[in-house]
Parts: sequence; structure tokens; C-alpha cells
Amino acid sequence: MPHVEIKCYPGRTEEVKTKCAEEVAKTVAASLGCDESSVSVAIKEIEKEEWKNKVWDTQIAPEKDSLYKKPGYTCE
Repeated sequence: MPHVEIKCYPGRTEEVKTKCAEEVAKTVAASLGCDESSVSVAIKEIEKEEWKNKVWDTQIAPEKDSLYKKPGYTCE
């Protein structure tokens, strides 16, 4: 607890993804008051052409009421 899953377009280096995961883990631990060792972070790359079907339609749009940070774009 807690687990964070980041979905993004491909193209970032392993170094960039590792740094992102470390920073997210630090922020989550500090914000939620838990040990950083309790935080896990996954980064899944989704092709741009698949974003609407795999992410927007299945995870963002149906869960809009539970999003604390809403995207500034639409896939309509």
C-alpha cells in the first residue's frame, strides 16, 4: 500500500522512468504519511493510437468522479 500506476506514451529512457517512479514514491509517501518502502510504482507504455481505447474509454472517462486530478484534454 499504496500502489501507483502511470500510463504514458512510449519513448522515455529507463533512467527517466526510474527517476519518475522514485519521485512519485517520495511524494506519495510524504503526502499519505507512509514509508516510502511501502509505495510501489508501475509505468506502462501505451501507444498513442491505442490511448483512447485502452486508457481514456476504460479508465479515465468511466472514473471521472474519482479523479482528483482531471486531464486537460478530451478524446471525444
